[in-house]
Amino acid sequence: MIDETVEEISEMQTHSSSVVAVKAAQALRDLTDREYPTVEDYLRSLDRNSSALRRANPSHASLHTTQHRIVNTVSDAEPDDVAAAKELTNEAIDDVIDSVESSKDRAAARAVSEIADDDVLLTHDFSSTVLAAIDDAIEAGHSFEVYVTESRPRFLGRKMTRHLSDRDGVDVTLIVDSAAGHFMPEVDRVLVGMDCIVDDTLYNRIGTYPIATAAADNDVPVTVVGAAAKYVDGAFAFENEIRSPSEVLREPAEGFEVANPAYDATPTHLLDTVVTDDGVHEY
Repeated sequence: MIDETVEEISEMQTHSSSVVAVKAAQALRDLTDREYPTVEDYLRSLDRNSSALRRANPSHASLHTTQHRIVNTVSDAEPDDVAAAKELTNEAIDDVIDSVESSKDRAAARAVSEIADDDVLLTHDFSSTVLAAIDDAIEAGHSFEVYVTESRPRFLGRKMTRHLSDRDGVDVTLIVDSAAGHFMPEVDRVLVGMDCIVDDTLYNRIGTYPIATAAADNDVPVTVVGAAAKYVDGAFAFENEIRSPSEVLREPAEGFEVANPAYDATPTHLLDTVVTDDGVHEY
């Protein structure tokens, strides 16, 4: 399961960073079904496999923090035997999964106060936390018009559109990325998720920065929603992922290069609010 999860994360078959963190944590349970002669052998295997999961996507802050948390919890406890190490691993995995999922739920619930005005929303990419926030607002009796950008080149916005189209109370329109500025005058609020915020920079799916810029030019507030754990300091060095050119162009590029970065950097001064499980941060 670990090798399959590494491949899935690397190929971006799972898009939401919180879901990635949970799947990676669950994958480590495989180690508790294997035999190890000593505690040291088990800890080395845990660290090695956790490192492989982290390397599968070096830009996911939540993936890195949760994996380090599991490994450090087990190692720092200095278990007496392999059985104890495995038990500690399962407990750490359960704790991480509960923390990720509860943080997402709390952040989504807090975001309702920002969006529960029957707004016209614009969102980008696929974010399970944004989806949960809209669900909570619908449950509170609100309805929305939502513009969703395709989020090329992997068209992650199409997945978001299909999910939203299943919700009663949501009138959803899929638009191409370059049309965000065209529709911005009709929008009351931009609502997006986040990969992470490092210092004064939001890192999120490529295309977020031009959307935030167009929003600022039209006086449309931008709200970002995500877990507080995605606020990271200098301990995490964000590393953008350069995806395969084949995602952009199927035929070989002859005489030119194809650039396909996965994320872009949005200065936080372009944001209105960031909603996390621990509060609402204004900019």
